Amino acid sequence: MDARDAARLVAPAVDVGGIWADLGAGHGTFTAALANLLGPAGTVYAVERDRSAVTSLETLARRARDQSARIVVMRADFTQPLALPPLDGALLANALHFVPNAEQPGVLRRVAERLASGGRIVVVEYDDRPASRWVPYPVSLARLAQLADEAELRDVRPIGRAESAFGGTMYAAHVGQAIERVRA
Repeated sequence: MDARDAARLVAPAVDVGGIWADLGAGHGTFTAALANLLGPAGTVYAVERDRSAVTSLETLARRARDQSARIVVMRADFTQPLALPPLDGALLANALHFVPNAEQPGVLRRVAERLASGGRIVVVEYDDRPASRWVPYPVSLARLAQLADEAELRDVRPIGRAESAFGGTMYAAHVGQAIERVRA
Protein backbone atom coordinates (compact mmCIF):
# COMPACT_ATOMS: atom_id res chain seq x y z
CA MET A 1 0.00 0.00 0.00
CA ASP A 2 1.32 3.41 -0.89
CA ALA A 3 0.45 6.75 0.72
CA ARG A 4 -2.32 7.46 -1.83
CA ASP A 5 -4.03 4.13 -1.08
CA ALA A 6 -3.59 4.74 2.65
CA ALA A 7 -5.14 8.21 2.30
CA ARG A 8 -8.17 6.81 0.47
CA LEU A 9 -8.64 4.26 3.24
CA VAL A 10 -8.70 6.76 6.14
CA ALA A 11 -9.95 9.92 4.38
CA PRO A 12 -13.59 9.60 5.55
CA ALA A 13 -12.44 10.23 9.15
CA VAL A 14 -9.88 12.99 8.54
CA ASP A 15 -10.75 16.67 8.21
CA VAL A 16 -8.38 19.30 6.80
CA GLY A 17 -6.19 20.88 9.47
CA GLY A 18 -5.90 19.72 13.04
CA ILE A 19 -3.46 17.73 15.10
CA TRP A 20 -3.18 13.96 14.64
CA ALA A 21 -0.86 11.23 15.87
CA ASP A 22 0.19 8.24 13.80
CA LEU A 23 0.88 5.71 16.55
CA GLY A 24 3.24 2.92 15.57
CA ALA A 25 4.04 4.90 12.43
CA GLY A 26 6.54 2.43 10.97
CA HIS A 27 8.30 3.86 7.94
CA GLY A 28 5.60 6.46 7.31
CA THR A 29 3.08 5.30 4.73
CA PHE A 30 0.13 6.43 6.85
CA THR A 31 2.09 9.41 8.21
CA ALA A 32 2.47 10.70 4.65
CA ALA A 33 -1.21 9.97 3.99
CA LEU A 34 -2.29 11.94 7.07
CA ALA A 35 0.06 14.83 6.23
CA ASN A 36 -1.45 15.11 2.76
CA LEU A 37 -5.03 14.88 4.03
CA LEU A 38 -4.51 17.44 6.81
CA GLY A 39 -2.77 19.96 4.56
CA PRO A 40 -0.43 22.78 5.60
CA ALA A 41 -2.58 23.84 8.57
CA GLY A 42 -2.19 20.41 10.20
CA THR A 43 0.37 18.59 12.30
CA VAL A 44 1.12 14.87 12.45
CA TYR A 45 3.00 13.39 15.38
CA ALA A 46 4.66 10.23 14.01
CA VAL A 47 5.29 8.00 17.03
CA GLU A 48 7.57 5.00 16.49
CA ARG A 49 9.97 3.07 18.70
CA ASP A 50 12.08 1.35 16.01
CA ARG A 51 15.29 3.28 15.33
CA SER A 52 15.48 2.54 11.58
CA ALA A 53 11.82 3.46 11.11
CA VAL A 54 12.42 6.72 13.00
CA THR A 55 15.23 7.52 10.56
CA SER A 56 12.80 7.01 7.65
CA LEU A 57 10.21 9.20 9.39
CA GLU A 58 12.77 11.96 9.93
CA THR A 59 13.59 11.88 6.21
CA LEU A 60 9.87 12.07 5.41
CA ALA A 61 9.47 15.04 7.78
CA ARG A 62 12.32 16.91 6.08
CA ARG A 63 10.78 16.30 2.65
CA ALA A 64 7.27 17.39 3.65
CA ARG A 65 5.92 19.71 1.00
CA ASP A 66 4.16 23.04 1.42
CA GLN A 67 0.83 21.35 0.68
CA SER A 68 1.15 18.85 3.54
CA ALA A 69 1.03 19.01 7.31
CA ARG A 70 4.08 19.47 9.51
CA ILE A 71 5.44 16.09 10.69
CA VAL A 72 6.91 15.82 14.19
CA VAL A 73 8.80 12.57 14.79
CA MET A 74 8.82 11.06 18.28
CA ARG A 75 10.86 7.98 19.16
CA ALA A 76 8.57 6.39 21.76
CA ASP A 77 6.43 3.35 22.47
CA PHE A 78 2.81 4.25 21.75
CA THR A 79 1.60 1.69 24.30
CA GLN A 80 3.02 3.88 27.06
CA PRO A 81 1.73 7.29 28.19
CA LEU A 82 2.86 9.97 25.72
CA ALA A 83 3.46 13.69 26.09
CA LEU A 84 1.24 14.87 23.24
CA PRO A 85 -1.03 17.90 22.91
CA PRO A 86 -4.79 17.30 22.77
CA LEU A 87 -5.37 15.46 19.49
CA ASP A 88 -8.08 15.83 16.89
CA GLY A 89 -7.33 12.27 15.88
CA ALA A 90 -5.13 9.27 16.49
CA LEU A 91 -4.36 6.65 13.88
CA LEU A 92 -3.30 3.10 14.73
CA ALA A 93 -2.53 1.57 11.33
CA ASN A 94 -1.29 -2.01 11.53
CA ALA A 95 -0.04 -1.25 15.03
CA LEU A 96 -2.62 -2.61 17.48
CA HIS A 97 -1.93 -6.18 16.34
CA PHE A 98 1.53 -5.93 17.96
CA VAL A 99 -0.02 -5.24 21.39
CA PRO A 100 -0.81 -8.35 23.49
CA ASN A 101 -4.55 -9.04 23.65
CA ALA A 102 -4.89 -8.29 27.36
CA GLU A 103 -3.24 -4.86 26.91
CA GLN A 104 -5.23 -3.70 23.85
CA PRO A 105 -8.20 -2.18 25.75
CA GLY A 106 -5.88 -0.19 28.02
CA VAL A 107 -3.94 1.13 25.05
CA LEU A 108 -7.16 2.28 23.37
CA ARG A 109 -8.26 3.93 26.62
CA ARG A 110 -4.93 5.81 26.95
CA VAL A 111 -5.15 6.93 23.32
CA ALA A 112 -8.71 8.19 23.88
CA GLU A 113 -7.51 10.21 26.87
CA ARG A 114 -5.23 12.21 24.52
CA LEU A 115 -8.15 13.27 22.32
CA ALA A 116 -9.61 16.77 22.30
CA SER A 117 -13.38 17.08 22.46
CA GLY A 118 -14.78 15.60 19.26
CA GLY A 119 -11.53 13.79 18.51
CA ARG A 120 -11.48 10.34 16.96
CA ILE A 121 -9.46 7.18 16.81
CA VAL A 122 -8.99 5.46 13.47
CA VAL A 123 -7.84 1.85 13.43
CA VAL A 124 -6.54 0.06 10.33
CA GLU A 125 -6.10 -3.70 10.73
CA TYR A 126 -6.52 -7.01 8.97
CA ASP A 127 -9.98 -8.52 9.17
CA ASP A 128 -10.21 -12.20 10.13
CA ARG A 129 -6.52 -12.95 9.80
CA PRO A 130 -5.05 -15.75 11.91
CA ALA A 131 -2.19 -15.01 14.30
CA SER A 132 1.30 -15.16 12.79
CA ARG A 133 4.71 -13.72 13.51
CA TRP A 134 3.73 -10.66 11.38
CA VAL A 135 0.32 -10.25 13.03
CA PRO A 136 0.79 -11.77 16.49
CA TYR A 137 -2.44 -10.44 18.08
CA PRO A 138 -5.02 -10.01 15.30
CA VAL A 139 -7.71 -7.36 15.67
CA SER A 140 -10.64 -8.20 13.41
CA LEU A 141 -13.44 -5.67 13.13
CA ALA A 142 -15.53 -7.77 15.54
CA ARG A 143 -12.62 -7.84 18.01
CA LEU A 144 -12.22 -4.05 17.70
CA ALA A 145 -15.86 -3.61 18.73
CA GLN A 146 -15.20 -5.77 21.83
CA LEU A 147 -12.03 -3.82 22.65
CA ALA A 148 -13.84 -0.50 22.30
CA ASP A 149 -16.54 -1.71 24.66
CA GLU A 150 -13.92 -2.82 27.20
CA ALA A 151 -12.19 0.56 26.87
CA GLU A 152 -15.55 2.34 27.36
CA LEU A 153 -15.48 3.81 23.87
CA ARG A 154 -18.39 3.94 21.45
CA ASP A 155 -19.44 4.02 17.81
CA VAL A 156 -17.09 1.64 16.02
CA ARG A 157 -17.90 2.32 12.37
CA PRO A 158 -16.13 0.84 9.34
CA ILE A 159 -15.03 3.58 6.96
CA GLY A 160 -13.04 1.66 4.35
CA ARG A 161 -11.67 -1.64 3.10
CA ALA A 162 -8.70 -2.58 0.92
CA GLU A 163 -7.04 -5.75 -0.23
CA SER A 164 -3.62 -6.25 1.33
CA ALA A 165 -0.56 -7.01 -0.78
CA PHE A 166 0.26 -9.56 1.93
CA GLY A 167 -3.07 -11.37 1.59
CA GLY A 168 -6.46 -10.81 3.14
CA THR A 169 -8.52 -7.69 3.60
CA MET A 170 -7.72 -4.64 5.66
CA TYR A 171 -10.37 -2.44 7.19
CA ALA A 172 -10.34 1.10 8.50
CA ALA A 173 -12.73 1.92 11.34
CA HIS A 174 -13.60 5.05 13.28
CA VAL A 175 -13.87 4.66 17.05
CA GLY A 176 -15.78 7.42 18.86
CA GLN A 177 -14.79 9.11 22.09
CA ALA A 178 -15.36 7.75 25.56
CA ILE A 179 -18.90 7.26 26.72
CA GLU A 180 -19.98 10.14 28.92
CA ARG A 181 -20.59 9.09 32.50
CA VAL A 182 -23.56 10.50 34.41
CA ARG A 183 -22.36 12.10 37.63
CA ALA A 184 -24.50 11.70 40.74
